[in-house]
Amino acid sequence: MTRKPLTSAIQAEKAKPEAKPYKLAAGEGLFLEILPTGKKRWRLRYFYMGKEQMLSLGMYPYIGFQDAKLLRHNAKQLLAQGKNPSTERKAEKAAKRIALGSTFETVALRWLEEIKDKKAEVTIKKSRWLLQFAFDAFGNMPISEVRSSMVLDVCKKIISEGKVDTAHRIKTRCSQVFRYAVANDLITFDPLRDTQGQLETHEVKHRAAITKPIRMGELLRDIENYNGTLTVRCALKLSALWFIRPGELRATRWDSIDFEEKTLLFIPPKTRKKTAVELLVPLSRQALEILHQLHAVNGRDEYVFRSHGKEGYLSENAVNGALTRMGYKNEMTAHGFRAMAKTTLKQRLKYRDELTEMQLGHEVKDMHGKAYNRVDFIDERTEMMQAWADYLDALRQDLLEG
Repeated sequence: MTRKPLTSAIQAEKAKPEAKPYKLAAGEGLFLEILPTGKKRWRLRYFYMGKEQMLSLGMYPYIGFQDAKLLRHNAKQLLAQGKNPSTERKAEKAAKRIALGSTFETVALRWLEEIKDKKAEVTIKKSRWLLQFAFDAFGNMPISEVRSSMVLDVCKKIISEGKVDTAHRIKTRCSQVFRYAVANDLITFDPLRDTQGQLETHEVKHRAAITKPIRMGELLRDIENYNGTLTVRCALKLSALWFIRPGELRATRWDSIDFEEKTLLFIPPKTRKKTAVELLVPLSRQALEILHQLHAVNGRDEYVFRSHGKEGYLSENAVNGALTRMGYKNEMTAHGFRAMAKTTLKQRLKYRDELTEMQLGHEVKDMHGKAYNRVDFIDERTEMMQAWADYLDALRQDLLEG
C-alpha cells in the first residue's frame, strides 16, 4: 500500500496505528514511524561512507513536524562536513554526562542546585536530607546503573524502622532525580516509573490537633507549667496565639516585629518563590508580653527563638518534642495549632472564612478573583487575634481556677 507523503503536522497528528508498524515519508530520508501501540517516532535514513544508517530523532508529539525537519537539516549539515550524525550525537551526550557528572549523587546535587530558586529553603534542605539515604546506599554509582530494586531496598529498610512516610518521600525524590537525568540525556527512562504499589503504605492521617475546648484548656495549662527552656515554652505559647506554620514561627526574626505598630510582618517561605506576598500578623496583648520576655534574653540575636544549632533557631522537633514530653504524642503537633485555631475561630467564635484563611497565610480571592493583600480587613483581623488570645486565656484560667 502506497502511503501519501507527510507534508503537514495535521497528518502526523491524525496518523492512526495499525496491526503492523508503518512509515510516513517526510522527504530527504526523514520519516515518521507509527507503531501498533500508537506511539510515533521520527527517524532519519541517511548514508555515511556508502553505508545506510538510521538516526532516531525523538518521539512525536514531543518532537513536532517542524522540529523534526530542523533536526534533519542539522544532520545534513554534519554530513556535508564529513561527519557522522550518529557519532556526533553520542559524543555530545558523552560530553554532557561529563559536564553534569554521572553518579547518582552528582546528578541529584545538580538537580537540587537548579530548583533552589523555585523552592523554599526548608524544602531544599528536606530534599537533601531525604536523598542522603540514597547517597549512602548507591550515591557513587553511575546513575545509569542504579536499578529500581536498589531504591526500593533503601525504602524498605526505612519502613522496617516504622518510617513509612519518609520511605515514600525518599522514593519520590529519587524519581525526581531520575526524571531530571532523563531530561538531560543521562538515562533513557525513570526506573521507578512502574513501581507503584511496591512499598507498604498506611492510611493517611491528618496531623494531630486538639479542637475540644476542655482539652484545649488542659493543653494550655500544661504549656504554662512546662519546665523546659524559656525559648521553647514561649514558642509553644506563640504557636497557639499566632497559628502560623511551624517553620515560619521558628525562623521569626526580631526585625520582622514592630512593637510600636504591634505587628509581625514576613514573607512565608511557602509562597516566597511564587508570589512574595507578605503575611501581617496583628499582635495581641498576650503575644506582646511573651515577646518582651524573650527580647530581654534573646533581643541581641537575629532570631526570636534563638538556638545554638546549625540554623541559629529552634529545630523542627523542638515544639513537637515538648508536646510529646507533656503527654500529647499522637494527639497534638506543632502544625495542629493551625487546625485548632481554624476550627475554633469558625465554629465557636464565628469569624468569617476570609479572616481566618488570610491569617493562616492562605491566598484568599475576592469575587473578582483578585487576591486580598496583607492589610485587607486589618481592623477585623486585629480584633479577631485579640479575641482569640482572650479566649485561650479564659480556657486556661478556668482549668487553673478549677
